[in-house]
Amino acid sequence: MDHTHIASRDFFHVGGEYVGPPGQEVMHGQMYVEVLTPREPRRPYPLVMFHGAGQTATNWLGTPDGRPGWAEYFVNDGYTVYLIDQPARGRSAWQPGIDGELTRFAASFQEWLMTASAADPHWSQAAKHTQWPGSGKRGDPVFDAFHATQVPYLADAAETQRLVLAAGTALLDRIGPAMLVTHSQSGTFGWLLGDARPRLVKAIAALEPNGPPFENVVVAQGKGRPWGITDLRLTYDPPAASASDLAIEQQAEPDNPDLIRCWQQKAPARRLPNLADIPVAIITGEASYHAVYDHCTAKYLSAAGVEVSFIRLEDRGIRGNGHMLMLEKNSAEIAALVGDWLNKAAPAR
Repeated sequence: MDHTHIASRDFFHVGGEYVGPPGQEVMHGQMYVEVLTPREPRRPYPLVMFHGAGQTATNWLGTPDGRPGWAEYFVNDGYTVYLIDQPARGRSAWQPGIDGELTRFAASFQEWLMTASAADPHWSQAAKHTQWPGSGKRGDPVFDAFHATQVPYLADAAETQRLVLAAGTALLDRIGPAMLVTHSQSGTFGWLLGDARPRLVKAIAALEPNGPPFENVVVAQGKGRPWGITDLRLTYDPPAASASDLAIEQQAEPDNPDLIRCWQQKAPARRLPNLADIPVAIITGEASYHAVYDHCTAKYLSAAGVEVSFIRLEDRGIRGNGHMLMLEKNSAEIAALVGDWLNKAAPAR
């Protein structure tokens, strides 16, 4: 990383509690936070950047083929940047017998899902994937460098969200108002933190957020996210005492043949009042597996009264991207698009 524009680099842990029998207590649920402060701060709010499943904050520090990462880009643009490792992962310790069961990505799974999807298409858009640097397969030095960064993570999505909600609200309470950048699995964190701290979340840029509403596709099958866009309870108006109170229906036909049929609330949709005043952008790559369903998440939020900008990268002339937007060959171009949206959501002082 080029430190030219960094005034200071620090870290701390936030949240967590002591658990275990007397005399054998250990810290559980704490979240590692790395802080990069620019030499020339120009932005009214910092960025908190959340990585996705199997990843750590290294996603933002550089690419597996050695190019600068998004953390450097946004520090250079005048942002203080907070990079986290999710609780029970990476530098946020997982405690045996206390935290839940771990799972991990196999290399072959990541090849078809993230890095070499055009070679073995599992969804119609996959054939358009051109932006991964290298072949995207085992033995290629870029793929091997990427896969070496992968770590085990909690298998229980709801437990992960509970831990991040506790530590994430503690972080926001400590640092004050901030804008969130989420990716993939961590998309749920943006909605939960915005719901819990609506005055402290000033914008959410969601890169291919976990979805779609209510049902898993492509990666898994079956029901998921019973509260629509999260596994944990959100604040709805009129109130919903349980997830079963949400009346939902599936589209009779998809918006086009390459997309899934979305599950949505029946009209009139309950609103998400705590998210209503938070600008949201959902950014989706042309060739990603998210290309088949991110529109459903955008439609769900919009129907619930949330201000959403749904950005398909190909509509902005940015072509061929898979799921790992911050690591692909045109990552700097995507960072500029995200930065432009963030700067308009909260103009420089």
